[in-house]
Amino acid sequence: MKKPLSIVIGSLMASALLLPLDAAAYKEVEVTKGGTIKGKVTFVGSEAEANEHNKTYTITKDTDVCGAGTREVNYVKVKKYRRGKLRLSDVVVYLDKVRVKVKKKYKYKPVKKGKAWPEDDKNTTIDQKSCAFLPFFTVMANKGELTATNSDPVAHNIHTYAIIGKAKKTKINVSQAEQGSSVTKKVKLSKKSHGMKVECDQHDFMHSFVFVAKNPYYAVVSENGTYKIKDIPKGKYKVKAWHGYLKAPKTKTVRVKAGKTKRVNFYFKNKKK
Repeated sequence: MKKPLSIVIGSLMASALLLPLDAAAYKEVEVTKGGTIKGKVTFVGSEAEANEHNKTYTITKDTDVCGAGTREVNYVKVKKYRRGKLRLSDVVVYLDKVRVKVKKKYKYKPVKKGKAWPEDDKNTTIDQKSCAFLPFFTVMANKGELTATNSDPVAHNIHTYAIIGKAKKTKINVSQAEQGSSVTKKVKLSKKSHGMKVECDQHDFMHSFVFVAKNPYYAVVSENGTYKIKDIPKGKYKVKAWHGYLKAPKTKTVRVKAGKTKRVNFYFKNKKK
């Protein structure tokens, strides 16, 4: 006797619920004789040109908590290094894709396996204190959790936007009226987005950025403009650099050999996204 179609469909749906939510999720494997990619990130331009991107806002609301006068937001932070070169902060260098064999042909696919992902790096917290987002720049994992806390005795409204080229798409939009309140939201970005802009709908001078990693092979650039990504399985990779405000430099194609170090430098031009 044939089962009714509705029963068959219901059974299939129930079975589907037992499957992993993401069949292509990152897989942690033991990495032996992993390679390393390291280098420097430089801003191509003068210190004055970098400062032109920074913006001064007039504080007109909640001045007893936010402060009176103006607030400068440093979207582009640079530091003079040797020979007058400017190192750029708030940058992440990451492995975007790896060359794999698919049906006798080689293609570049997202990095889906490798070293373990430290639990402490999967989620992040942003505090709203003295009408500023702290920290200004942070990192979390895709499908991880972002917790927003309000340490101020005034209302805030955290509003995050996924950055997709020049476009922005709302991901989180939550009002926090009470001091001490906290809200936690899961963040999942599309393949085309690697970070978020954070704003407060109550105070136009509050801004910050979040890099959302798709795999643990990334490094936050230090204040002196250096970075290092370790424990990389041998192979050929597409390596990118991300800054929340500036247009990204060209992607680098890098071959990593077992136990070897490859130097890759990135140069950000004086161009906004």
